Amino acid sequence: MTLYHFGNCLALIYAPYHMAYKFSGISEYATFSKCLYAGSLYIFTQLCKMLLLATFFPDSDSGQITGEYDVFMEILKATVDFADLLGLYFALNSVPGKGHAKILTSAIGWASAEVIVTRSVLLWVGARGSEFDWLYVRSCAESNVALLQHAATAALVWLWTRSDLPRKHTPVVITLLALSPYRTLLEDAVASILSLSSWSLLALRALHASAIGLTALAMYAVLAQQLGI
Repeated sequence: MTLYHFGNCLALIYAPYHMAYKFSGISEYATFSKCLYAGSLYIFTQLCKMLLLATFFPDSDSGQITGEYDVFMEILKATVDFADLLGLYFALNSVPGKGHAKILTSAIGWASAEVIVTRSVLLWVGARGSEFDWLYVRSCAESNVALLQHAATAALVWLWTRSDLPRKHTPVVITLLALSPYRTLLEDAVASILSLSSWSLLALRALHASAIGLTALAMYAVLAQQLGI
């Protein structure tokens, strides 16, 4: 039973990534090496972020003892996530071809590296030794939401780099990119105010990612129609 539960979790967490790569059409462009490059950029970016956080925002023992939550400090820590946008920018520039190939290749490579680094140990240690726990199912579902979020962010970064982006879309792209590092803080704040459960918070994250994704897709479709790509 434990092996069956572990296999189900693996399928839930990794099958959508494989399907996104296989059926999106980017596999025809021989972009697997570019996905690996995007994944390596993710790992390098996270190491740089950890170095910055450890240098400028060391954990305070007094705050952990008293249980105080410093909102300003958390906002400053979230600002470091702007490095992710820079990493995605380099990943996009490394992929030749049309816009959709750049966006999907960078997003899938980036998100795959994230899920391997952040979820694999959790599944191996936790799901493999438990008969059944919704915690691991929810964690796998969160990884699928993360794939959608990274695809939307990659699309926004690509749109921002385009000099032919319609001027009416520029403020929307810049605003969404400026808010993207604070996405988790905003979602957690809403969940705290509304007293949402963990599954309700997951639904909120999915709705948020879907809204950003559809907005980016709409702007990409307008630009692609104008350029005939």
